[in-house]
Amino acid sequence: MPSSSRSPRRAGAALASWRPAQWAAAGAGAALTAVLVGVPTAVVPSPFFGRTVPVQWWNYPVLAATAVLAGVVLATFVRLPGAADPPRADGPGSGLGPLGGLLSFLAVGCPVCNKLVLLLLGSSGALTYWAPLQPVVAVASLALLAEAALRRLSTAEACPLPARA
Repeated sequence: MPSSSRSPRRAGAALASWRPAQWAAAGAGAALTAVLVGVPTAVVPSPFFGRTVPVQWWNYPVLAATAVLAGVVLATFVRLPGAADPPRADGPGSGLGPLGGLLSFLAVGCPVCNKLVLLLLGSSGALTYWAPLQPVVAVASLALLAEAALRRLSTAEACPLPARA
């Protein structure tokens, strides 16, 4: 196993060696994340959810980056046909991805539509205190997702895939 669980060079090499099935899993994971985060927060318009506070300009790039990073992280958990062992679910960075996804959901959501925030701060407190913190939460969520992807990809060589037939 490598001495460090984080290496941009090893992560890049792992991505460069991905098979089409891994890219398909990453694409499906990104699409699923975009729906699971974007629809309930009403960043992605739907007849099911609405918001009382308009979507902010930065919600769109945060949702897009969240979807891409989450898709990459999710794809590192997919077992490929012909692989000897499944990817480790408890490997480096495995806890950072879900935390980053949750924070992203909170970051792009309507500040006064969050029941917990409303209960704790009230609607004026949500707009006064929570709304200005949401971009900071968004940056933290993206940092956690990026770190999870970096750690998962950096250690991919510890369990190499069998040679192609």
